[in-house]
Amino acid sequence: MITFTYPGQGSQAPAMGAAWRSEPSWELVEEASDATGRDVAALLVEADAEELRQTRNSQLATFVMSMLALDAVARVGLLPNAHAGHSLGEYSALVASGILDFAEAAHLVAERGEAMQLASEEQDGTMAAVLGLADSDVEECCDEAGSNVWVANYNAPGQVVIAGAPADVDAAADLARRRGAKRVMKLQVGGAFHTPFMAPAYERLTKALATAEFHAPDAPVYANVDAAPYDNAGVWPRLLARQLTSPVRWHQTIRRLLDAGCRTFVELGPGSALTGMAKRIERGLETLSLRSPADIDPLLESIGAGGDSDAPLAEGESLHAHERLVVATAAGVFKPAEPDCRGTRIAAGAVLGEVSGEPVRSPFSGTVMDYLAVAGERVATNQPIAWLRTE
Repeated sequence: MITFTYPGQGSQAPAMGAAWRSEPSWELVEEASDATGRDVAALLVEADAEELRQTRNSQLATFVMSMLALDAVARVGLLPNAHAGHSLGEYSALVASGILDFAEAAHLVAERGEAMQLASEEQDGTMAAVLGLADSDVEECCDEAGSNVWVANYNAPGQVVIAGAPADVDAAADLARRRGAKRVMKLQVGGAFHTPFMAPAYERLTKALATAEFHAPDAPVYANVDAAPYDNAGVWPRLLARQLTSPVRWHQTIRRLLDAGCRTFVELGPGSALTGMAKRIERGLETLSLRSPADIDPLLESIGAGGDSDAPLAEGESLHAHERLVVATAAGVFKPAEPDCRGTRIAAGAVLGEVSGEPVRSPFSGTVMDYLAVAGERVATNQPIAWLRTE
């Protein structure tokens, strides 16, 4: 079983989008700019570390980076059994599962980032990572330190983030050190996220969520607020709103996924924070990441080498680095091209068929080995419809 995971704020880095500019997936950057009225390309390529550290910028930039990685793996036909995103990454998970449309999610992420930025400016807050202490000990330190410090993230065993008023966070940090914490590190963030300090952002985000359209998912998404899987759309406006002021239960989420049979975790987006957390939670997992186009072939080779026999690849067959799947870019009825392309070598951009009148073009050159959808079949967005060999 494969789970795709998506990072949150703090994973961003200057010029993190540069390697994607010549890739077909880069078209999503223009879509995100249209949906938000922001120059997303500038954020991904030109913005410096200080500019990216602003909540309104880091959230949108990180979300779009995860979407570039997701689009790239969808183009080669790699599909997961479940999704989970850390904080902001939950919006990426909802797009990946089909619950939210990309443009809708980009708008919501921009609203969320702006709302959280304004809430942080209204109420001074900070966050700190406590390492080497049990969850219960950290919770007790917060209770003893004051009324304005809380656990914000349960990331992994011995890795908990606290947040709140600077004075109370400092007091809780001192108590944690006395209890035996190996290290306490202040985080370079602009507010106390996932605490009651984000209450001012709740109203603005709730209004935005009320106008959004949520759809039935292709695969379950595990929620931050309770670590539970949800395979229906109706619960998500409430869960996303609650997430603002509730702790991220990432450790518990990974445990639930392990109990469900997941043994391969693929992190899509900048950084490798979630990969590191998964390794702390359970030894022996297959943890992979895709941060740039150069990671695509190694990812396919690793999974195709037999890491996960339940991966839905090419009708159950392994997909190797010299093989590609062409996927439907829309939902509807599939009609293959005439004449039949099987056994012929095609160039990138060749039309292999159409879905509801929209052409399905191959992003790759290679030999068409077979169709995976038949004429008249109703297909979903990103469903594989043909198999190519590129060598």
